[in-house]
Amino acid sequence: MNEKTTCPGCAPMPLSRREMLRASALGFGSLAFNALLADAQPSTLTPGPSPGGRGGKARAKNVIFCFMDGGVSHVDSFDPKPVLDRHDGRPFRDSRNPTAMGNRQWLKSPWAFRQRGQSGMPISDLFPHIASCADELAVIRSMKADLPIHSTGVLFLHTGSNNAGRPSLGSWVNYGLGSENRNLPGFVVLSFGVVPCGGLETFSSGFLPANHQATMFHAEGVPIDNIRPRSPLTPNPSPPRGEGSQPALLDLLRGQDADFASSTGGDRAVSSAIRNYELAYRMQSLVPDVLDLSRETQATQRLYGLDSSIASKRLYGIQCLRARRLIESGVRFVEITCPPGASNGTWDQHGDLKRGHEKNALDTDQAIAGLIKDLKARGLLDETLILWAGEFGRTPHSSGRDGRDHHPEGFSIWMAGGGIKGGTVYGATDDFGIHAEEGITTMHDLHATILHLLGLDHERLTYRFGGRDFRLTDVHGNVVTDILA
Repeated sequence: MNEKTTCPGCAPMPLSRREMLRASALGFGSLAFNALLADAQPSTLTPGPSPGGRGGKARAKNVIFCFMDGGVSHVDSFDPKPVLDRHDGRPFRDSRNPTAMGNRQWLKSPWAFRQRGQSGMPISDLFPHIASCADELAVIRSMKADLPIHSTGVLFLHTGSNNAGRPSLGSWVNYGLGSENRNLPGFVVLSFGVVPCGGLETFSSGFLPANHQATMFHAEGVPIDNIRPRSPLTPNPSPPRGEGSQPALLDLLRGQDADFASSTGGDRAVSSAIRNYELAYRMQSLVPDVLDLSRETQATQRLYGLDSSIASKRLYGIQCLRARRLIESGVRFVEITCPPGASNGTWDQHGDLKRGHEKNALDTDQAIAGLIKDLKARGLLDETLILWAGEFGRTPHSSGRDGRDHHPEGFSIWMAGGGIKGGTVYGATDDFGIHAEEGITTMHDLHATILHLLGLDHERLTYRFGGRDFRLTDVHGNVVTDILA
């Protein structure tokens, strides 16, 4: 096993150590060698596999994405339209979109807008806590999506494509930057157990290696399936089978996967599965400590609303506090989903707008504001980018008197933290809030801006698949420089 032959009749040539490790023991020597090389890298950062994606100086190290699924009404939150007050109840007319007229009428906002912070940013009474952070926000009022359909909208927001199969934003970030902590996943989704309309493809690594896909943490109980350590998170954990049983099971899985990998010529998906098993094993000792919120002061827990008697509000507060602890521990990208609401997304109020939006805001508003304030107090806001966004907005008109429909033609999102110019309003919709008209911003522009803030060039961060180079922004995207500090 220490020689190789390059051609018939040629003299044997000695194997290199790397080749010997790859050929022996089903390749596990090579895997171990690669792991040792990874361990030799600086502990603060394991470089990603695409150094060509590096751009300018990084302004942010981590991302927390507060996903507002279903679509928050922009004209009821961050984009005031006084003209709707004067036209309330009148028939809707829009010559650019005549098929959408039907039996519709303009609908004014049930909430008053007020100028907030030193910047005087208009924010409605729907979000009183986030309004207190106005000077940290950069609101983009001119977002545009492609289609008024939840499934494609959710995929487009997360992957830059209306079709399934592309890597999620968190996967691209993890691929481009690598992990800051080899004992925790680089991309975590804090979930309430509801699959979004885009399906689990929303959080998929697509054609990127499988170790870049999201790890789902549950809102209640054991955060990850089949990981049951002794900890305050599991008061009555299942007794261990024996001190050496789990490593033995892991070794068995390694052997079975290695057999399969060798029969397929070294499949990357199998290699990723092996790495994921080992990561899960390492996480057992670290995850309980990271997610043990009893270590937080009562004041911090109250800041996030953990003392609330409303279960959904308390659970969302737990998720936001967990997000802070995860990015402190080196998780690169954390997404927080909303508590379950309407069937097609928490904010999807085609009817009962006032009650539905108020309930959702009550659940999320305090915790998100608490997250911003807590990060700032700890000196972490400058290096943590917070994104607040849904897949589209809602119409400024209604087919009745108490609901709004899907609206991708112009809506609002906001960002705060790492590299963002706080107290900024960028772009504008028309007087009625129908069409984005100034500073039109696409999903590709949003993604390009997020990558730029992380020190990644969206045009150079690529992955070769199916004979071509893919990127998150496809062939589109421009950095929105006006919101950068």
